Amino acid sequence: MPDQLNLSLWLRDFNEANMLERFEQLLRVFPFTRLRSGVSEVKIYAVEFSEPPLVEQAYPDDVTAEAVMALCHDFENPDCAYEVEGWWDLWRYQTDWQLMPVRALLTCLGPQFENEVGDHLRLQLGAESDFLPAAGAPLSLRKARSNLAGLVRLARDLAEALPVEGRSLWSESGENFAERLDGALFDEAT
Repeated sequence: MPDQLNLSLWLRDFNEANMLERFEQLLRVFPFTRLRSGVSEVKIYAVEFSEPPLVEQAYPDDVTAEAVMALCHDFENPDCAYEVEGWWDLWRYQTDWQLMPVRALLTCLGPQFENEVGDHLRLQLGAESDFLPAAGAPLSLRKARSNLAGLVRLARDLAEALPVEGRSLWSESGENFAERLDGALFDEAT
């Protein structure tokens, strides 16, 4: 499985009393796809991700942010994490370029939930390769730039809607994504 690109956010004054309010703001800002049901599942974990979920709720049809948040509020606790699996649109190359729904995982990590990164909100936005030019694919640089522009726009919109104190763009491999992007853009230019 390819490395996933993550955006971590740290918020000013993030605490048990406002964590779900902040998560709802994230859900309202996130550009869910209109090409299919935007939210497909909600999972709630207690203590750490190695524990089985307390709740797993699938949504085959469109669901409102209010319905998702009602479920989260039923299990409101500072040692819980709340995951919403949804979809947003990115350009992907198969035999041709297509704007298609790509899985995104939006997570709110309670202040007492086991979290080695220490972030408050985390967005898993798709494979790193979705944001890098694909060797040999026509229009690759243009489509990668379009996907990156969507990521930058999302980060800006979140900073306007939430009291963002810090953010980090990272991948599971631990490799520096900015360096990989620079290398890919240099390779594409030569």
